[in-house]
Amino acid sequence: MKELKDILFLDIETVSISETFEELSERMKTLWSRKASFLKREEGLTEDEFYFQRAGIYAEFGKVVSIGIGFFHAEEERLELRLKGLYNEDEKALLEHFNVVLGKMRSDNLKLCAHNGREFDFPYLSRRMLINGISLPSVLDLAGKKPWEINHIDTMDMWKFGDWKHYTSLDLLAAIFNIESSKTDMNGSDVNRVYYKDRKLEKIADYCLQDVAVTAQLYLKLKNIAAVPFEVTITPAN
Repeated sequence: MKELKDILFLDIETVSISETFEELSERMKTLWSRKASFLKREEGLTEDEFYFQRAGIYAEFGKVVSIGIGFFHAEEERLELRLKGLYNEDEKALLEHFNVVLGKMRSDNLKLCAHNGREFDFPYLSRRMLINGISLPSVLDLAGKKPWEINHIDTMDMWKFGDWKHYTSLDLLAAIFNIESSKTDMNGSDVNRVYYKDRKLEKIADYCLQDVAVTAQLYLKLKNIAAVPFEVTITPAN
């Protein structure tokens, strides 16, 4: 447990800030069109289709709809991976809830761990918190911190071994380390559709939690921590 103490594993799911491009203000339409002009775009996609497909991955044009969290807990010889899914259509309420959870961790050395977290999850959460007028928790507030003072762990960075050109998906790493995949009947590209068309936010939250469980197991593999049986406990959301 010494290796795992104070680590909060997480994953976020995001969608476009509105269902359609037309719902944006004129100012934001102009700014999205400008950004879209620099992005690789499949031939034949309309402005609205491209917005629906890509806007959710940018914090300026997207929002967080689900945050999956998990941590290891040991009691006597029993090890648990405790998971909880947070989700809400009200992004501000969701981020405030997440802030409360971080506060309850009561650790001066809290670490956040996510796959591709440095490039996506951590900055996205920070940007959306500020947009929603929420003060950043210490673990996300990087201002004035030296690199070694930033308590962020990224399993993709761990796999890169300094090779900054190399992107490896969580699904691929799960496969090579023989970890059960989180990709069942949906993947990341389906989230916007499931949210806006199917109206199944709880399904997105379940998918998000699966990624958290895979990330936690991947961390064990990358740290070469001896495989020990552990139970998975899921706390009902909200």
